[in-house]
Amino acid sequence: MKIIVCVKQVPDTNEVRIDPVKGTLIRDGVPSILNPDDGNALEAALQIKDADPDTEVAVLTMGPPQAAHMLRECLAMGADTAYLLSDRVFGGADTCATSTTLAAGIRKAGGADLIFAGRQAIDGDTAQVGPQVAQRLGIPVVTYVQKIHLEKGKAVVQRQLEDGYEVIEVETPCLLTAVKELNSPRYMSVGGIVDACGKEITVWDHNAVGLDPSDCGLNASPTQVFRSFTPPPKGKGEMLGGNVQEMCSTLVSRLREKHYI
Repeated sequence: MKIIVCVKQVPDTNEVRIDPVKGTLIRDGVPSILNPDDGNALEAALQIKDADPDTEVAVLTMGPPQAAHMLRECLAMGADTAYLLSDRVFGGADTCATSTTLAAGIRKAGGADLIFAGRQAIDGDTAQVGPQVAQRLGIPVVTYVQKIHLEKGKAVVQRQLEDGYEVIEVETPCLLTAVKELNSPRYMSVGGIVDACGKEITVWDHNAVGLDPSDCGLNASPTQVFRSFTPPPKGKGEMLGGNVQEMCSTLVSRLREKHYI
């Protein structure tokens, strides 16, 4: 079995700051990490490999050259091969353009029996890329997967809902997006780190995956983010005193002053 895991390098949200003038994320000096949900997706693939050693696990990402560091972490965790889609024309991509590029990379890699992705990325929280990749590849997709059982030619999964779950049977090849409840990602081993340093990461540009620049990056992105900002802090609260009648009278007066009633 061949499995491809779509991963993403994201800024550590505990360190994110926003430029108050430009309204953009300040990325300089902010550490980058493997997107947490993608870690669960990779762990799911590695558990399948543990049960069937003949399974090949590849990781695929789109990003700048420094994303190779994150891919080496994935290799150190147990992935067999890594692909980096890196090109200036990929810059500024929204979910639509990103899914186009990732799908082209998956085709270039020869496709897969099973494709994993995280539920969403913490720097965008759209949860759109996984389903869009599946749509572009013409394969079924199940999102919010919290449990997986593979059978011959199909996968039986639990799809997480707000008040429970539903069981879905889907034929392979298919794409599954993982939630954190699926598993706990393993740590890199010392031997895995040593092996990862000796593995080659395949880098592809838009020509290598057969994409026209007009179909990539900002040129192919119908949505754009004009400004990012943190909401202003709430004002100091006011505690009312007295008995019930006095507090009610004061509350009504305050609401009238603000023209809420």
